[in-house]
Amino acid sequence: MDLGLRGKVAMVAAASQGLGKAVALGFAREGANLAICSRNRAALEAVAEEARAHGVDVLAIPADVTRAEDITAFVERTVAHFGGVDILVTNAGGPPAGTFQDFPDDAPWQAAFELTLLSAVRLIRGVLPSMRARGGGSIVVMTSSSIKVPIPNLILSNVFRAGVAALAKTLAEEFAPYNIRVNNVLPGRIATERLLYLDRVTAERLGVDPETVRQRVIATIPLGRYGDPEEFANAVVFLASERASYITGASLQVDGGYIKCIY
Repeated sequence: MDLGLRGKVAMVAAASQGLGKAVALGFAREGANLAICSRNRAALEAVAEEARAHGVDVLAIPADVTRAEDITAFVERTVAHFGGVDILVTNAGGPPAGTFQDFPDDAPWQAAFELTLLSAVRLIRGVLPSMRARGGGSIVVMTSSSIKVPIPNLILSNVFRAGVAALAKTLAEEFAPYNIRVNNVLPGRIATERLLYLDRVTAERLGVDPETVRQRVIATIPLGRYGDPEEFANAVVFLASERASYITGASLQVDGGYIKCIY
């Protein structure tokens, strides 16, 4: 299926590794031009070169999505280079693992708020004028399976990713008159460095080895394995495309059946 993305301009935040990298490369394979950002300049440039091999234009901008000025620069340079934005994928690294009692009610909570929720707010606010001027667009918000089933030992992520999902659902209605679609994508257990880190943290907390944790989790996934980042990226790219033109306000689970709740 041709997704109709050739020549479109897609912005992908936190794209130097993991799910962000997979999503960026997914757009490149479909012929979309890219603006990508990350704090890691070297890793970001490596992703940019890999994406350019697909014959697309790639703008790689070092940026920290917890800094308002970095997000502003990311958006402004993208618009100046490409003339506008058609697609935005919000993304950021996850907050540290821990329970409620591990974090005092100041710096850790504020940092998680700025990383997970406020970065999405600022990215969306930044691209809105361009999308309105172009007559529409698509925003895909990367959240987590935790918005439906909270993950043990991830209190900061659980709280703020739920806020991101609520943001997207609200904006889907607010932005519909501008022909801008807004959707959530919920990764389940996708095999990234972040997941390996979380498995290690869980293993230490339980006093077992990471492989034991992995097998216990896999036993709860109907498809019987962790997902591949490219499988997740395929869902994001489809949802951002015009082939999903009547989908907005949705929360798409890419989890191998891990989430068992009906709603």
